[in-house]
Amino acid sequence: MTPIEKYQLDLKQPDFVADPYQAAVIEQFDELYQNLLQQKPEQAKVSFWHQWFPPSQQAKSVPIKGLYLWGGVGRGKTYLMDLFFETLPTQRKQRIHFHRFMHYVHRQLGQLEQQVDPLKEVAKTLNKQIDVLCFDEFFVSDITDAMILANLFEALFEQGIILVATSNIPPHDLYRNGLQRARFLPTIALLEQHCQVIHLDAPTDYRLRQLEQAKLFYYPLTDVVAEQLQQAFISLSREPRTYGQPIYINNRAIATLGQASDVLHCQFSALCQTARSANDYIEIARLYHTVIVEGIPVM
Repeated sequence: MTPIEKYQLDLKQPDFVADPYQAAVIEQFDELYQNLLQQKPEQAKVSFWHQWFPPSQQAKSVPIKGLYLWGGVGRGKTYLMDLFFETLPTQRKQRIHFHRFMHYVHRQLGQLEQQVDPLKEVAKTLNKQIDVLCFDEFFVSDITDAMILANLFEALFEQGIILVATSNIPPHDLYRNGLQRARFLPTIALLEQHCQVIHLDAPTDYRLRQLEQAKLFYYPLTDVVAEQLQQAFISLSREPRTYGQPIYINNRAIATLGQASDVLHCQFSALCQTARSANDYIEIARLYHTVIVEGIPVM
């Protein structure tokens, strides 16, 4: 199923609203999808894509541009990228929140500190596992991350990894007013060179509309209310979802009732009655756009 076919299937759902701005972006994702399927793999790199077309139908190996999708909050950027990601017929792909990805990179650098060029080693490791890397919520505010990305993106693109990213801001505004921003400008140029930049200029904030339609407070906490909170978690999140698995914030575990890529469901006692710092809550806010808190006591 292609991205366009999946989008047309979603349009048949009763709670789904057709959006011409999203439809235009889906066409761009579909084009990338087709380019990936038709790409002739390099001789030194056996990929999944060549299994779908015989050699006579494969295009010559040419660099494929990824996508950088930016726009306001709640316009459907994450939905569109996830739709593209889900329809890709390969396991050689990764979808990750950008902030989580940077945590991964920092951990890898700590393990590779004896290497001459650890960032190249990180890129090589990723290249062994994936062809397509999807970032959600791409945002740079930290000088350390900015300097790391300057070399990491160059290494990733050298390895032939295709980047797809969502962001609230265009590439040229990344790390604006940051310390030593001039050193980050080549990274912006790399992004614009290797990604097609698309502005999702939709007027509707679907996240806000969904929250306005949702019930925000449930009382008293009965079995019926607990089930309603569970349904709210499902309606606000997308697959994959996990239940009852802890998350780790600043290397400390927090028990959860459920979690998805952007939504967290947990007990008040786990979130607010354990040893936490302000940095923990800031980190949670970075990772999740919605947090459902259950079992809040009368105060």
